[in-house]
Amino acid sequence: MIRYIRRAAWLCCALLIALFANAVRLQVVESDALGESPANRRSAIARYAEPRGNIIVGGRPVTGSKDTRQQLRFERTYPQGSLYAPVTGFSSQTYGTSLIENAQDGALAGTDPLLRPLPLWHDISRGRPPGGDVITTVEPSMQQAAFAGLGGKRGAVAALEPSTGRILALVSSPSYDPGVLSGTGQEVTSAWNRLQAEETRPLVNRAIRQTYPPGSAFKIVTAAAALDAGVVTDVDAPLGTPDPYLLPGTRTRLPNAVRGCADASLAHAVQWSCNTVMADVGARVGLSGMLATVSAFGFNDRELRIPSAVTPSNFDTRMSVDQLALSSIGQFNTTATPLQMAMVAAAVAHGGEVMRPHLVDRVVARGTRAISRTHPSLYQRAMKPATARRLQDLMVRVVEDGTGANAAIPGARVGGKTGTAQHGLDNSGTPYAWFISWAQRDDAFQPAVAVAVVVEDAEAVRTQISGGGSAAPIARAVMEAALRR
Repeated sequence: MIRYIRRAAWLCCALLIALFANAVRLQVVESDALGESPANRRSAIARYAEPRGNIIVGGRPVTGSKDTRQQLRFERTYPQGSLYAPVTGFSSQTYGTSLIENAQDGALAGTDPLLRPLPLWHDISRGRPPGGDVITTVEPSMQQAAFAGLGGKRGAVAALEPSTGRILALVSSPSYDPGVLSGTGQEVTSAWNRLQAEETRPLVNRAIRQTYPPGSAFKIVTAAAALDAGVVTDVDAPLGTPDPYLLPGTRTRLPNAVRGCADASLAHAVQWSCNTVMADVGARVGLSGMLATVSAFGFNDRELRIPSAVTPSNFDTRMSVDQLALSSIGQFNTTATPLQMAMVAAAVAHGGEVMRPHLVDRVVARGTRAISRTHPSLYQRAMKPATARRLQDLMVRVVEDGTGANAAIPGARVGGKTGTAQHGLDNSGTPYAWFISWAQRDDAFQPAVAVAVVVEDAEAVRTQISGGGSAAPIARAVMEAALRR
């Protein structure tokens, strides 16, 4: 009898060991895989069991949470959805997250470890603290001015504070209401499919995720390269460039859209946007010199975050001289995001320094305890301070007596540069109107804002779309809001 009891005891021990091993397998070895499995609803139920933290603009939340009393209890709401969609992105129970909702998901959802003042307590209770709030750098009046200025046309606006890199406005148009994607069910699926199918691509954030040929707005970068390299030492001296200009190594003649560009100076070329002079200047600087300057402004940077990822602006690293000449006037394969061109204007306004752009000022736990804060930091030095001062004067001439007159603001010093990017075979593509600028009150120590505006208008008569006419008034409205601030 004792022998059978002993065998039964060993069998029980073996079963206990098997149970323990299986528990270790499930809770330790395979816990992550099981937790992330689409078939496991527990993580989704826990994620939406509490209200999500808010995104704050100008001291007020531009997001909220709605109690649905369903299994996935709290849905995201967006009281001013289309206005702030390029800032917030969406948080969807079906399609995930985007933009700030994605980049700051841990803080907003309450899973960021920094939100836990007592980490062990939450580990034991298997709960999570309330979601934190994300305080943005956006100024409501400037966001509204940019949104109203675009008026539903395809395009984008990016505005920066030159001295800090704070993003004061970020608008992409046409926009959409992120709230239609928040929940689950057929209505959400239909809304997603509709937005994906729209020709205007409202889900694309044109300010940071779309690149455009910058056209003549890029001439500020070329001018900076020429002055820094010593190719041009006197901005008012004639440069000897003929009109039209024969592209090096080709039989192609590059014309101008304006008169008076033959043997013009750099100052005149910037003021009246002479293609011939700026293409010649870029070719004289050379590929290595141009690459050094464009890289310092931020072109070709694949690591830029604001905190969302920014599509890199492009300047080819291998080109023939004729291609370099075209690239130097914002054509060929040169492309830029509106944010990148706002960084160009900000560098001129801030004495040649590009401050790292950022959209999030700080993240706070429920209440007032800040768990993270973004401090202004230098991104790169784009040009010498003396070069920046010269370019400030040239950009002021553009506004005071040049192609950017529509951006002038009484009581303020305004610098600008227009651009009209024609592209495609025989310039048959949609024309893009650009305007980059900065503004400083007459009684202020430093510029208050740098702005980039791009307007796509497939319906416009090709000869009637221009940076000065289509984009400059929008930039002026944004700058006026900044100066009032």
